[in-house]
Amino acid sequence: MRTFLKSWIPQCLWILRSPSRTFHGNNRLLTFQITSHYESINQGEKEVPEYFNFASDVLDKWTQLEKVGRKPANPAFWWVSDKGEEVKWSFEEFGSLSKKTANVLSEACGLRRGDRIVAILPRVPEWWLLNVACMRAGIIFFPGTSQLTAKDILYRLQASKAKCIVTNDTLAPAVESVLSGSEFLKSKLIVGQGSRDGWLNFKELLAVASADHICIKTRSHDPMLVYFTSGTTGFPKMVLHSYSSYGIGFATTGRRWLDLTPSDVMWNTSDTGWAKSAYGSVFSPWICGACVFIHNLPQFQPEVIGQTLSKYPITTFCTAPTGFRMLVQHDMSRYRFPSLKHCVTGGEALNPEVFSQWRTQTGVDIHEGYGQTETVAICANLKGMKIKPGSLGKPVPPYDVQIVDEHGAVVPQGEEGTIAVRVKPTRPFCLFSEYLDNPEKTAATLCGDFYLTGDRGFMDKEGYIWFVGRADDIINSAGYRIGPFEVESALMEHPAVVEAAVVSSPDPVRGEVVKAFVVLAPLYESRDQKKLALELQQHVKKVTAPYKYPRKVEFVKELPKTVTGKIQRNVLRGKEWAKV
Repeated sequence: MRTFLKSWIPQCLWILRSPSRTFHGNNRLLTFQITSHYESINQGEKEVPEYFNFASDVLDKWTQLEKVGRKPANPAFWWVSDKGEEVKWSFEEFGSLSKKTANVLSEACGLRRGDRIVAILPRVPEWWLLNVACMRAGIIFFPGTSQLTAKDILYRLQASKAKCIVTNDTLAPAVESVLSGSEFLKSKLIVGQGSRDGWLNFKELLAVASADHICIKTRSHDPMLVYFTSGTTGFPKMVLHSYSSYGIGFATTGRRWLDLTPSDVMWNTSDTGWAKSAYGSVFSPWICGACVFIHNLPQFQPEVIGQTLSKYPITTFCTAPTGFRMLVQHDMSRYRFPSLKHCVTGGEALNPEVFSQWRTQTGVDIHEGYGQTETVAICANLKGMKIKPGSLGKPVPPYDVQIVDEHGAVVPQGEEGTIAVRVKPTRPFCLFSEYLDNPEKTAATLCGDFYLTGDRGFMDKEGYIWFVGRADDIINSAGYRIGPFEVESALMEHPAVVEAAVVSSPDPVRGEVVKAFVVLAPLYESRDQKKLALELQQHVKKVTAPYKYPRKVEFVKELPKTVTGKIQRNVLRGKEWAKV
């Protein structure tokens, strides 16, 4: 690594000192110098290094650039609250604070390399410090959403065997209520102003901690991070990632999909317990030297989103398709976004109608991407590509993405199958290591030469991947296989529909039929529901193949969703089939 530093720092200094180059140009060239090294690994042009640590090999490099006389155009980290509070840290400041945090974990909490820590926090700056501090100390980080219940917390503590938990005043009582079942827990760290009996106070410890810390030397394939999957059935699985899988694997994501440089400010609204926070709030922006922008956003409020995009110099915005649906219903054309140039989404499929409305209201396209907690971005509508609304885009290196049948054989273009990633003869380094402590589930993801995503789709003649639905969500009605997403998208084109979820419903003749659960726009809530249901059925018949129309329609106030905002079709489907 020292050799690499010697090679690129003089080049960066030459770029910085050149009077003929603009600062924006400098940043793009700097990004090329730093990011391209790791992107070349994604492209298969270079080998994965034996040793790698994102804190020392990426973040501390940006700190060194600041020390030699020139900082990126924006801070490394920029946090704002709904009360107008702000926190801005340069890479150097963030580096110093994360080193102090590493010492807090090691000295005050008694954690050692390989120990496990569960962090259940909302979007507060301390979450980012803990994330990077764990990398520095070799501690395995288990994030969790602040929406977890006491039962959820107990499961995570038992499954992770964590020796430490970090949370805030709000969730501390829930943690205390399950301590009797947490036999591995040795220390509790609280983030907040006040003290609590039996808890260590993070703020107080950080104030007296030393910034003198030497980053642990970690191998690329050492365990770094574990996310709990949201899970549609059963208990959440623990998805283990190594230092290189996320740390290096997001180089292409940041540069090609998010289109980030040090001049950019990236705002990703994801909850800290969702892997999308790793995608858009940690690894992708920072490997490109961009600013991570965070709003504490206690609730997703379209008005707050619009005001924030208007007030701050945010250039890249990411939220889930559910968020974009809420935003276009709010009508974003009433705002002006002087800095916004690039929008991305992922986590569930984006309806083409939402894509169209967003572009009409803001003038900016949405670049949809597709990935899982187990992967980095698998497919994406990369910057500069032709966007096909409704498509997941094309495969992102290093993944070879194919559509396969139940035997793992590649199917012809246009034919539906399972979206899969080739893992033989070489398993992509940025694919998850395993489901921790669950070898059976890990083995079940493989079929022939492929890792199976569990999602159904097809590939068109231009190589674009199109999502059909989760394998369990496919509806088989009288021999017709129907993907819920296409029907939902058709419904979304009708002005009466705010959200829709489509599932199978038992039928004595057809075995099962399509049923739609629909959330209505306010102007349509008082309409005759029988007539409106018929109107929606006729609309779907016109928009897509007639056999796909929902033979049953139920109007609801809201749809069940996971803590990450994904619609839980399995919950609706379960209720339907429980009636049999």
